[in-house]
Amino acid sequence: MFRPKRPSATSLPQSPRDDESSRIRKYLVTMGIRVLCLVLMVVVQPYSWYTWLFGLGAAVLPYVAVVLANVGKDAHETQPERPELSLPAQPGSGTPAEPKVIRVAEAPRLTDQPHDGVAGPAPEHPDGDRT
Repeated sequence: MFRPKRPSATSLPQSPRDDESSRIRKYLVTMGIRVLCLVLMVVVQPYSWYTWLFGLGAAVLPYVAVVLANVGKDAHETQPERPELSLPAQPGSGTPAEPKVIRVAEAPRLTDQPHDGVAGPAPEHPDGDRT
């Protein structure tokens, strides 16, 4: 029989407060680099190819900051894997037992029912027997 394992302290996901502070920290660091790119774009003289590099960084880093801030830890990443459950095997065979299938068929509709709600004669079965 399958007994579920208790999660250990090391396999638990990161707490929401720690996850939020981590994401805020990533966002602030990235936006700090953006501000530095803006300042360097204006201050560094003479203007050259690196001015365009600083400008590109100042334009692209807000998008990168938001994407990094919105990507949280995957809660399923740290969960322990559960073993696969399977049906018990039939004795003498190497394959799992096939599940039993119950088929339900609807009886044909009676067309000669009286209007007072009393059913008419029993319908014929496909085998020819009356039920």
